[in-house]
Amino acid sequence: MKRNFIIGLCVLIALAILFFGIEFLKGVNVFKPANYYSASYTNVAGLQVSAPVSVNGFKVGQVSDISYEYDNPGHVLVEMSLDKALKVPQGSKAVIEADLLGTATVRLELAANNDYHEVGDRLIGITASGMMESVSQNLMPGVNRILPTVDTLLTNVSTLVADPALAASIARLDHITATLASTLDRLDRSVVSLPAVMSDVRKITSNLDTMSCNLSHLSARLDKSDIDVTLRNVRDISDQLRVLSAALNSDDSSLGQLIHDPALYNNLNNAVSSLDSLLVDVKKNPKRYISIKLL
Repeated sequence: MKRNFIIGLCVLIALAILFFGIEFLKGVNVFKPANYYSASYTNVAGLQVSAPVSVNGFKVGQVSDISYEYDNPGHVLVEMSLDKALKVPQGSKAVIEADLLGTATVRLELAANNDYHEVGDRLIGITASGMMESVSQNLMPGVNRILPTVDTLLTNVSTLVADPALAASIARLDHITATLASTLDRLDRSVVSLPAVMSDVRKITSNLDTMSCNLSHLSARLDKSDIDVTLRNVRDISDQLRVLSAALNSDDSSLGQLIHDPALYNNLNNAVSSLDSLLVDVKKNPKRYISIKLL
């Protein structure tokens, strides 16, 4: 008897462990109190038991069961276990949404109402269009309109690529690129010699600074010297030269008569000629003019 009791107790414990294990794998926390609500849908594609139920992106529960309504053909009943603290206002909607991979979740749209549903009430069930369906409905018509334009564009591109002028333009572009590379190479060499040029420029600048300093000193010396006295002396000399020049050009002065009187010139010329003849005769007949007596 005792043995049978132990066996039965073990079976009950195993069943309890199995039940709690299955519920745990479903994501159901049997130790956490929950309120159950339901909603009816015509399409629950992608929705699975234990799928999350959220409000404003926050998980407040999960799908506890999905069953077909045989008494309401074409509809599927979805039961949801929600946090016991959550109060669902009347008029709230349970919206099934599917992501890009097809996984569906339930999103509660709570109505702005102060009257709340009783536990076990049926909520308004809505199946939102999936992302792929939205893409098919909104994007594909635009794509279909664009395809003829894309086809025309590809045809024009093929024609352009086959045009020999494009190959010639590319060849010219290669030549321009090579020329540019050569120019850059020469520019690099010029940049390498730039330090020597800068050194020469610095030397020239230093020499210019020295010349500027010397000019400054010369200017200072000129400022200190009595330039007015020097200019006055030069002016006096110039006046004296002017008077001398006037005297030479005047017939009334002795120098002017000496320069301009032809008779004086002729007399001087005759005197020179007579003196020359006298010297010649002295050389020929020295005894005529010089007598030497020996004692």
